[in-house]
Amino acid sequence: MHSSHLLLEEPIRMTSILEPSKSSFFPALTKIVGTLGPKSRSVEVISGCLKAGMSVARFDFSWCDADYHQETLENLKTAVKSTKKLCAVMLDTVGPELQVINKTEKAISLKADGLVTLTPSQDQEASSEVLPINFDGLAKSVKKGDTIFVGQYLFTGSETTSVWLEVDEVKGDDVICVSRNAATLGGPLFTLHVSQVHIDMPTLTENDKKVISTWGVENKIDFLSLSYCRHAEDVRHARELLNSLGALSQTQIFAKIENEEGLNHFDEILQEADGIILSRGNLGIDLPPEKVFLFQKAALYKCNMAGKPAVLTRVVDSMTDNLRPTRAEATDVANAVLDGSDAILLGAETLRGLYPVETISTVGRICAEAEKVFNQDLFFKKTVKYVGEPMSHLESIASSAVRAAIKVKASVIICFTSSGRAARLIAKYRPTMPVLSVVIPRLATNQLKWSFSGAFEARQSLIVRGLFPMLADPRHPAESTNATNESVLKVALDHGKQAGVIKSHDRVVVCQKVGDAAVVKIIELED
Repeated sequence: MHSSHLLLEEPIRMTSILEPSKSSFFPALTKIVGTLGPKSRSVEVISGCLKAGMSVARFDFSWCDADYHQETLENLKTAVKSTKKLCAVMLDTVGPELQVINKTEKAISLKADGLVTLTPSQDQEASSEVLPINFDGLAKSVKKGDTIFVGQYLFTGSETTSVWLEVDEVKGDDVICVSRNAATLGGPLFTLHVSQVHIDMPTLTENDKKVISTWGVENKIDFLSLSYCRHAEDVRHARELLNSLGALSQTQIFAKIENEEGLNHFDEILQEADGIILSRGNLGIDLPPEKVFLFQKAALYKCNMAGKPAVLTRVVDSMTDNLRPTRAEATDVANAVLDGSDAILLGAETLRGLYPVETISTVGRICAEAEKVFNQDLFFKKTVKYVGEPMSHLESIASSAVRAAIKVKASVIICFTSSGRAARLIAKYRPTMPVLSVVIPRLATNQLKWSFSGAFEARQSLIVRGLFPMLADPRHPAESTNATNESVLKVALDHGKQAGVIKSHDRVVVCQKVGDAAVVKIIELED
């Protein structure tokens, strides 16, 4: 990857753009999160998704029950074994999501400038005049003139199934609205988004807690996606819940920023969360269109400087129904990479899209091309300046490893780690080559039984740009003698050779602990 690294600021032969890209074992350094659903839950399709580049599978509990998602997860486990591709599991909470209840699932036609009443009376049948919703406090939250968006779950924006409503009158518990456009609502699940209005519902609902403490615990989820995160306190409450469950104390929390409230408290949320998901679907409703790019760039920069993974959503909506993205979408994916995204999250595109495997493959190829023109030198200098001096010992080692790898044109960086922190710090400086994160398991006890840690840490690096995990033999501790470290290094080098990222005479930068010292060394491979 590093050998073909270009800069957009430098002259590029236009004909070279048309040259086909070389295939690689790692489709891209940028990771892809795929939402599994009706169109992507068979072993065959999931296997295709893994081979195409999906490294995190998202299970969205806004729709369907735990049994349905469990079936999908069992298929994922089968696909992982058959493809030998690691995949992490992300549980996405429902949170304070407002929904239209359409029990009959009959299509509902709304006329432009027509009146429609939003009511908490769920026993009423949904019609063009009345839409029952799952929240009885809407009348207390809105006022005349407020905007309410109603769209198909995981709406793409291109459907004719989305409607903009303007509040005309609040009457008791009901909210009477004027429809600003004509639309036909079809299907069982439609969500409401009230623009720039606080909704007095808990971020973690009782149902969310139940799902986490049952399905989440049983499956030892790697990531919790905290929907509609609005305050740092939301993350702390989620952390307390995970810690109380024991089995999920290592689960990482990704705060999903999807409204103005979350945006206003972004800095505090970033401090508490393990990572951030920029949910541009709902955010795009709350923010004026001309401000969306600004939030994206500012938020990604803050995440990059904090060394926390940033995930971007809603990039190739049109691929839900089409085999190719639009020109704007293709450019949007590339800009997400250039802006500093760790991962791209696909929602409707893989959940109910017609081409889940092709979508992942297309996004991966765009990411790989964008990575070639990512200005790593400028990014490195900005990061070092932001961190300042004196650097922490570990940060200094990580930045030195990246600098050395770039100077000697190393094909790969190999990092020995127990917690995964050292590898994530190396990835923070965005090396242009893959980082093989060799996770050394640690022996732990809960006073009832002994167990090895390491699997969590390995899978959790699957959402970090440039990190590719490998779980080492637990008999080789991370801080052991030089002899045992050399044997683990040989296994890592062999893995790199099999993957095709390491060849004879290549240089490799190794970051490891020897006794109490952290060492960065450069090795040149023989024939």
